[in-house]
Amino acid sequence: MSRTLIVIPTYNEKDCVADIVRAVRGAVPAATVMIVDDNSPDGTGVLADALAAGDAQVRTLHRAGKQGLGAAYLHAFRVALEEGWERVVQMDADFSHAPDDVPRLLAALEGGAGADLAIGSRYVAGGGTQNWGLLRRVISRGGGTYARMALGVGVHDLTAGFKAWKATTLRAISLDAVDARGYGFQIEMTYRVLRNGLRVEEVPIRFIDRRVGSSKMSGSIFFEALTLVWRLRFTIEKGRG
Repeated sequence: MSRTLIVIPTYNEKDCVADIVRAVRGAVPAATVMIVDDNSPDGTGVLADALAAGDAQVRTLHRAGKQGLGAAYLHAFRVALEEGWERVVQMDADFSHAPDDVPRLLAALEGGAGADLAIGSRYVAGGGTQNWGLLRRVISRGGGTYARMALGVGVHDLTAGFKAWKATTLRAISLDAVDARGYGFQIEMTYRVLRNGLRVEEVPIRFIDRRVGSSKMSGSIFFEALTLVWRLRFTIEKGRG
């Protein structure tokens, strides 16, 4: 796992960034953690720099301001490819994604029959959510089902944000063509993988509602995801994602 980069975007995450870095480093000691901070006004970036100063396997990528989750990930993915990382993991900073699940995602990429993209999935056998209200469960399930039907794909958790990528997969899809920057980014990236004929494996996880901080979901972001699927369906050609 020494050529694995774990990307964690942050915006106002000072209360959890040190804990998540410590937990991820403990779960995958050979990997390097990259904190991608969008100039958090609460000082998250400054704290991340301090963590990096004390650990050679922690680094920071500072961005000018809040430009959306998708933009942060795309920036980090390009850096990872330029630097020659072999595997890239994306995950949240707030412990919604359990650091102890990272090795299972990475294991799904291994071997000749390994997946090209491993998704930490809430909606396959063994997966689930914790501390969610009924309305949120209905919206999440309903939105996911809508996206699956609109796109005609079999992946159960299209909106999942916990993923492990082979670098070859990121190179195969057209990062420069990715348009979504909010909630729909997760759908678009997975769909582009599928349209290129690459293998996606869903690894069951328990998604725990935010331990600290507050959700960044908004109505406009969710609406973007619902309208995005039809544009993706009719604009991305098979094998040219």
